[in-house]
Amino acid sequence: MGGNIIDTERVVIVGAGLAALYAALNLAPRPVVLISPESLGQGASSGWAQGGIAASLGDDDAPSQHAHDTEVAGAGTVDPIVAAFVTSAASEHVRHLTALGTPFDRDDGEYVLGLEAAHSHPRIAKVKGDQAGRAVMATLIEKVVQTPSIQVLTNTLASGLEVQEGRVTGVFIERASEPSTQPVLLRGAAHLLAGGGSAGLYAITTNPPRIRGHVIGMAARAGAVIGDPEFVQFHPTAIDAGIDPAPLATEALRGEGATLINKDGERFMEGVHPDMELAPRDIVARAIFSQSQQGMRPMLDTRDALGEKVLTQFPAVAEACREAGIDPVAEAIPVNAAAHYHMGGVAADVTGRTSLDGLWVAGEVASTGLHGANRLASNGLLEALVIASSAAEDMAKELGISGENIAEVSIDFEEGGALADQAAVAEIRQLMTDHVGVVRDAEGLKTALRKIDALERDTEPSDAFANMIATATLITAAALKREESRGGHYRSDFPAPDPQLAKRTKMTLDEALAIRRVAVEQPEPAQ
Repeated sequence: MGGNIIDTERVVIVGAGLAALYAALNLAPRPVVLISPESLGQGASSGWAQGGIAASLGDDDAPSQHAHDTEVAGAGTVDPIVAAFVTSAASEHVRHLTALGTPFDRDDGEYVLGLEAAHSHPRIAKVKGDQAGRAVMATLIEKVVQTPSIQVLTNTLASGLEVQEGRVTGVFIERASEPSTQPVLLRGAAHLLAGGGSAGLYAITTNPPRIRGHVIGMAARAGAVIGDPEFVQFHPTAIDAGIDPAPLATEALRGEGATLINKDGERFMEGVHPDMELAPRDIVARAIFSQSQQGMRPMLDTRDALGEKVLTQFPAVAEACREAGIDPVAEAIPVNAAAHYHMGGVAADVTGRTSLDGLWVAGEVASTGLHGANRLASNGLLEALVIASSAAEDMAKELGISGENIAEVSIDFEEGGALADQAAVAEIRQLMTDHVGVVRDAEGLKTALRKIDALERDTEPSDAFANMIATATLITAAALKREESRGGHYRSDFPAPDPQLAKRTKMTLDEALAIRRVAVEQPEPAQ
């Protein structure tokens, strides 16, 4: 990577979703610069989050119960210290967002709390049913725009990290839109990655178009330790109407009594799990995937449970159905399992610190050990808030007192550089869905590694594509190495959990590439 070098005393934050904005606000008045590919509020997964924020706000609930539910959902690999830390801070952050102006659903001043799968108590703070992500983002964007210490560089994309002697000293940035530009090296006082997850690496996903493992890939290529990459959560009920990304039919619909049926009208979750439609996500996703594989056309039926109320209580779902030509009042909604959330990410502690000095992470790109093998519903936005706030505090402590009058960053991009080959991107997304998806086995994973290797060799190099290749390699290699089924990771050749493997994965890109090389060198099985 060449190009210009710009030094700034600002904290450089990659991303513009909930974690990035919240960290920037928590750092104020310390000057920061946000690297945002879109205008604020566009393209971040946070704004698409329909569920809400999990917090023990009810009289009969407690953080310890929330932590317990988190550990149960995480299937034996949740870090209990992290779960206690995040859940005990939850209610404070919901109240802080309320004070900033987020219009959470309330009744006589009390929060109206929703119940979602695998929670023992109603504890989901919501906004108008399914508008939480959008409303929280709108609140934070309004505050960010009013905060003079926060500079936002829009139409700008991070593509790599500069590392000197094990310390991250800068972020390479490019223009996000065509034509492509030469990378510019932006060296900040500290660097926070808050640029989202990896579920868009799959062909069927609920994630915004840019969320394709770029940021994890950047950190991995810089040598950071990656945590739990094999654990991808598939949302069981993405609306199956040929739209990319697939619109989400929120879990809250099943919380309100919606049922899952197939083309014959059978409730296929009967006999699969005692909680039926409210079973853990991975179980529901596999049941839906199985129905799809058998050509049984799984559907979500809201007619008896909600009737016309689905249009007013769940406006995002109603709008998605309208765009897909589905009338949820009169007909069941076709659904399929879609890559939704990455439990894995850059390994970090509760302050967002990574294995590389000078680098912090927050939000879905971070792997703190909160989610384990399977994220508990509505813990995603919560973790983003808590870790972003904690990382901001830690960075401020490390940087000490600094002046508030630091000049804004001015960037002049020069044309050049390389864009990701879109045909190759489509190919990698399809192979991840085909071989590294809801149900996995050794042969499929080895096939994926061979194809990823060939794609890397046969595709014109670009940093964006190299980042995706790195993340796909990590997810697939870790999935091959974990010879058991646990949480979101299901191996049909190892369908039971192995108690010996009830621990987190920590892996570098070099280790993942070594596993890939072995797969490439093995002969492919005869057809």
